[in-house]
Amino acid sequence: MKAHVGDRLVLEGTRVGDPRRVGVITAVRGHDGAPPYLVRWLDNGREALVFPGPSARVQAAVAPSR
Repeated sequence: MKAHVGDRLVLEGTRVGDPRRVGVITAVRGHDGAPPYLVRWLDNGREALVFPGPSARVQAAVAPSR
């Protein structure tokens, strides 16, 4: 998994009823885009250092239109 600052990290729930969590990657602490990532969660605004598991995926940031 590789990511850049501004990408979104999406964590799918692992059990029935678990919510999906989405956050914005604010820092990449691993080498060459690898985890861990500092993520600001959109649901509560808190930041956390995340080592994503198999239920996680990265959505690339969309470049603004000119």
